[in-house]
Amino acid sequence: MEPSVEQSPHHAYPGHWEADVVLRDGGTARIRPITTDDAERLVSFYEQVSDESKYYRFFAPYPRLSAKDVHRFTHHDYVDRVGLAVTVGGEFIATVRYDRIDATGRPASAPADEAEVAFLVQDAHQGRGVASTLLEHIAAVARERGIRRFAAEVLPANNKMIKVFRDAGYTQQRSFEDGSVHLTLDLEPTAESLAVQRAREQRAEARSVQRLLAPGSVAVIGAGRNPGGVGRTVLRNLLGAGFTGRAYAVNSALAADQDTIDGVPAHRSLGEIGEPVDLAVVAVPAERVPEAVADCGEHGVQGLVVLSAGYAEWGAEGRERQRELVRQARSYGMRIIGPNAFGVINNSEAVRLNASLAPERPASGRIGLFTQSGAIGIALLSGLYRRGAGLSTFISAGNRADISGNDFLQYWYEDPDTDVALLYLESLGNPRKFTRLARRTAAVKPVVVVKGARHSGSTPPGHAVPISRIPDATVSALMRQAGVIRVDTVTEMIDAGLLLADQPLPAGGRVAILGNSESLGLLTYDACLAEGLRPRPPRDLTTAATPQDFRDALAEALADEGCDAVIVTAIPWVGEDGEAEQGDGEVLATALHTAAAAGPAKPVAVVHVEIGGLAEALAAATSTVAQQRPAPARPSGPTDATPTPSGGTDAAPEAAGPGEARATGRIPAYPAAERAVRALSEAVKYAQWRRQAAVPGKVPEFLDDTIDEAGAAARIDAILGKDPDPRGRPLSPDEARELLACYGITVRPTLPAPDAEAAVAAAARLGYPVALKTTAPHLRHRADLGGVRLDLATESAVRRAYGELTELLGKPVELRPVVQAMAPRGVDTVVRATIDPAAGAVLSFGLAGAPSELLGDTAHRLVPATDRDAAELIRSIRAAPVLFGWRGSAPVDTAALEELLLRVSLLVDDHPEVVAVALEPVVVATQGLTVLGASVRLSPPPARTDLGPRRLSNY
Repeated sequence: MEPSVEQSPHHAYPGHWEADVVLRDGGTARIRPITTDDAERLVSFYEQVSDESKYYRFFAPYPRLSAKDVHRFTHHDYVDRVGLAVTVGGEFIATVRYDRIDATGRPASAPADEAEVAFLVQDAHQGRGVASTLLEHIAAVARERGIRRFAAEVLPANNKMIKVFRDAGYTQQRSFEDGSVHLTLDLEPTAESLAVQRAREQRAEARSVQRLLAPGSVAVIGAGRNPGGVGRTVLRNLLGAGFTGRAYAVNSALAADQDTIDGVPAHRSLGEIGEPVDLAVVAVPAERVPEAVADCGEHGVQGLVVLSAGYAEWGAEGRERQRELVRQARSYGMRIIGPNAFGVINNSEAVRLNASLAPERPASGRIGLFTQSGAIGIALLSGLYRRGAGLSTFISAGNRADISGNDFLQYWYEDPDTDVALLYLESLGNPRKFTRLARRTAAVKPVVVVKGARHSGSTPPGHAVPISRIPDATVSALMRQAGVIRVDTVTEMIDAGLLLADQPLPAGGRVAILGNSESLGLLTYDACLAEGLRPRPPRDLTTAATPQDFRDALAEALADEGCDAVIVTAIPWVGEDGEAEQGDGEVLATALHTAAAAGPAKPVAVVHVEIGGLAEALAAATSTVAQQRPAPARPSGPTDATPTPSGGTDAAPEAAGPGEARATGRIPAYPAAERAVRALSEAVKYAQWRRQAAVPGKVPEFLDDTIDEAGAAARIDAILGKDPDPRGRPLSPDEARELLACYGITVRPTLPAPDAEAAVAAAARLGYPVALKTTAPHLRHRADLGGVRLDLATESAVRRAYGELTELLGKPVELRPVVQAMAPRGVDTVVRATIDPAAGAVLSFGLAGAPSELLGDTAHRLVPATDRDAAELIRSIRAAPVLFGWRGSAPVDTAALEELLLRVSLLVDDHPEVVAVALEPVVVATQGLTVLGASVRLSPPPARTDLGPRRLSNY
């Protein structure tokens, strides 16, 4: 039962404080404000708390709450007195309350900025991380209401509560007074508190996925009485995979004398089973799902896989049905895969779970696969099966109304059975969180992504998620910045996944090519050049080459210190009678396996043309090969170590770096040179990212007096006013120039020229030579249309240019001419920063004009940008050579350009009200640069959900 919305004398019921959260054990709960309707719930909750916990809360025996207590604890103004409750199944399991106090500890109102806080958690739910989660939420509420510190009195014996405060990561002070521990917490988030929060988030969300993938018991709800149908198919697949736990069939329409289906116990409801059920697979019509979910929730089921269709993919009515499904499941502490899901597979020998519609459990392997589409999931499973690849886990999440790719990144990050994560995504519900999690995961294992629905401009049916406005090219660049390997097709994803799962990372882009076909070798060589690799001239072993020749050549190439990877090309051998010899595939595979096992750990890929049995034999892993393969010393790499509540570190899983043997003995085989080279190219770029990520860039702190953060904040507040327009507004040229100057960004001034006399006066004021240009929207930044006149050195030149402009392009009132002092010659560039509600702040760079506008040659990075990001930004566009002395021209001052990028990044990061900045053009000369034009847009700052307390998304 949801609380009624009661109007407070001071503030309305704050619905935005409501949140679904994942607890330490992977179960979910709901946090919401306490209302006057909660009196009975509060009394019931208190009766279930032990006497010891009551004593710790009130410092004295307190067996029951008085009517006065109940009134006090359920009546709040949501400003100076706030209470939050954690509920499961609609009942309280924990509460927290704060009361604003003054310096003497007495009740107070603003501007007092301290509050006394107290928690109470049911004994049955202690140890689940409830109090830690509540502290995050009540602290966020307090900050919103102008409270900056919490004070708490805790008995010395209450070690659990002291630990909650101590491990939160906030700046705190402790003292011992009058027999109790007095704690004061500064509520301003710190790097440590954020790290603690994210470490807890990772553990909780990973655990919630683990509960779904490693159940001890599974019930299939909707298993038909007769063969066929979705439920019966899943049950058959579950049994066929050899599930190690207990399986049950549930069907409310079972005949009285039927107690088994396919040899497993069958029941009409979960309640009849009489034992706990960890996972329920729901395969009933959508209208019957709420009844099934309630049955699951009331009997302690931990998670659901909902195969049923008829939800958001069916329109508005289905979308609301989907939201209600999520609300209902979370109210019982359950998470959902689906609805409209294909199912899940866990190949661990300890589980052997196939709770999906896939008829056969794929081979065991080191690849984790997540897909939002059942059809794509089928295609991927089939493609991996044909290539001899194995999976650790497979998830097809359908509408992914709850569990998403982000959750599985949290799980795979520390999963010892997964070396490579493959994801097919059609939408990103939380791009900001995705890039954060992907970057952390990519630091220890490759993440390969195919993004569907890239150009449709809308969310796929069934995916009720926020739509990002940023272009797909920007999304791709941000993924690359996070270390994600983004490919265009599912075939490319399989190609890259096989190489990354079975071969070590290359130390560089130097590629040796060898084989028995000169033509195939040349095709491979050309493909390497096209992908930016550095191939050595192909070594032709001739068509007479034997498997032993291949073995010797591969061993020699691997031993060569000037080689980082090897591509072997092979065509069938032709015997003396002109017929292709049989059995050569297995013999060649053995030779290549032997050479690869004995040589240094470098990636090997094979391109073959119609050699029977070769791909299958290469895909066969042998333990002897994997054991023989040497593993060089592990390079130092990023551990993403984050402080843990115990004060230590929550280190990332150890990462296999370039040259590190992760090999299974399998050698990936490709039917085309281009596919093998593309996969290798992705591995090279990923390995390079890993090496760079090992020493992360820095966000520089400008220590000179050119940064005036407080002055910029004052100007922004003055411009927006106390009641700003939520749509925001653009700044005038003068306002933009003054704001940018606070961050050391100087914009060359312009003077209006409504007539020729004004243009001459402006030129005299600015100093010759000058430029005369139009600022009309249809002519702005369009020198090709003749709206700009440069290097005007005299009064007569200004008058002549003014006359030409007005004669050719229109009246001055239409052209809006301005005069500007000439800047030193250089390369015209453009710097932009924009805020996307979903992805966050994005910094962009390109050359001005056709390169960026027509060809889309623009690079992007997330804000805040590091010094390395700025350097990479200007070097990653295709036209970058123009900046570095192309065709004998003088290189421009890229150091000044990098500094400008960092200043813009800092401005946007410090002031979220700055939602758009465009500096165009920025003329970069051999020494220094000049910003000739600038536009800035301000708006009330968008909500930053990534910095707030942990909460599940509500779609």
